[in-house]
Amino acid sequence: MATIKPFCCIRPVETKAAQIAALPYDVYNRSEAKEIVKENPASFLSIDRAETAFPDSVDTYAPEVYAKARELFWKRVEDGDFVREEKPAYYLYELTMGDRIQTGIVATASIDDYLNGVIKKHENTRAEKEEDRIRHVDTIGAQTGPIFLAYRKNEAIEKIVAKTKEGTPLYDFTSDDKVRHRVFVIASDTDIDILRSSFAGIDQIYIADGHHRAASAVKVGLKRREDNPGFDGTEEFNFFLSVLFPDSELAIMDYNRVVKDLNGLSVLDFLTEVQKRFDVGEVSAVPIHPKEKGEFSMFLDGIWYPCKVRAEDKSADPVEGLDVSLLQKLLLTPVLGIGDPKTDKRIDFVGGIRGLTELEHRVHTDCAVAFAMFPTTIGELFAVADAGLLMPPKSTWFEPKLRSGLFIHEI
Repeated sequence: MATIKPFCCIRPVETKAAQIAALPYDVYNRSEAKEIVKENPASFLSIDRAETAFPDSVDTYAPEVYAKARELFWKRVEDGDFVREEKPAYYLYELTMGDRIQTGIVATASIDDYLNGVIKKHENTRAEKEEDRIRHVDTIGAQTGPIFLAYRKNEAIEKIVAKTKEGTPLYDFTSDDKVRHRVFVIASDTDIDILRSSFAGIDQIYIADGHHRAASAVKVGLKRREDNPGFDGTEEFNFFLSVLFPDSELAIMDYNRVVKDLNGLSVLDFLTEVQKRFDVGEVSAVPIHPKEKGEFSMFLDGIWYPCKVRAEDKSADPVEGLDVSLLQKLLLTPVLGIGDPKTDKRIDFVGGIRGLTELEHRVHTDCAVAFAMFPTTIGELFAVADAGLLMPPKSTWFEPKLRSGLFIHEI
C-alpha cells in the first residue's frame, strides 16, 4: 500500500504564479539559465539555479551557491511572494499541451515506499547529479521540484478529480511554451480521506520522470533520520514532493539518437550494414515518422530510410525488447562502435519535442546519421519497473514538463 499524503504547501501568491513557475532546473545549461533569470528575475530558476547570481568564475556547486538559494527563497517567502498554507491539502495540477490534457494529484510520497519498492524506478542515477540536489534540498530545508509519478487509473480518484475541476482554479495561466497550467485545491476533509485511502489501496506507483530528484529527496530524509534518532515517521523529511498522474492520461514522446560519425565506414558501406540487419522500406527526401513498435527511421546523407526490426530479432524481455535496446544491440554497438551510450561522446540524444527537423539539422551540422525512434509506451515502462529492471539511458521523454516553484514542501 502507498502512503500518499496531503501537506502544508508553500506556494506563490496568485498574482505571481505565472512569473515564478519555471521549467525543471536540469533543462538548461548555466548560460541558458542565466539568460532566463536575466529576462525574468522572478523565475524560480533563480533559486533552483542560484549560480545565476554569481560570476561564471564561481563554481556551480560551491557552498555559497546553495547558501544563496536558501537566502533567496526564504527572503521571497518573507516578502510575500509565497504563502504558507496552514492546513494540509492535496492539489490538482492540470497541464494542457495542444489537444492533450493530463491531471495529477500534488501530494507527498513516503521515502519508505521508495525504499521498499512500492514506488518503482526504471533508471539508474548518477552520484554527482544526486549530490547537487541533496545539497540544494538540505540547505534550503525544502523540496522545490516535484517528482513525476504514475499509477494505474483508479475510479475513486477520477471522481474526486472531476468534481474538483468543477470549482474555481487557484492558478490558470499559459506559459511561454504554450502549455496551459491550472491548479485546484482539494481541502475538503471527506475528499482528502477518499484520496488517502484510495492511494493506500495501490501497491504499485512508478517514477515516470525525476529519478535524481527522488533519490536525492530520499537521501536527505535518511540523513535527517540519522540526525534525529527519536523520529517517529510523521516528520516531513520522511516524505517527498510528488505529482501523481493516471497512466491513461500520459504519453511518452520519442527520444531520438544522433551519432557523430560512421565509425570509419563510407555511407554506402554503412547502408549495406543497415540492410543486412533490418528490413529497409522506400526512402524519402522528407522526414518519415515510425508508425509502430519495431520501426525506426534513419536520416543519412540527406535521405530518410524507414527501417523495421525483423521478427527473429525481437524479444519478449521487458528491456531487451525495447526499440532503443534493439537499435543499440543490432547496430549502434556492432557497426558504429557505441559501447556505452551513457559515456560515449560520439552519441547524442534529442527529445521528440524538437521534431525530426532537428535531426536533419544535426546531421547537416555536427553528426553523420540520425535515428528517429517510435516512443516507448507507458506499458513498457511499467513492465520494466515491475520486473525490477532498468531501461537503457534516454529511453523516455515526457511532455509537458512539470513546473518548479508552484508547490514547495518544507521539510
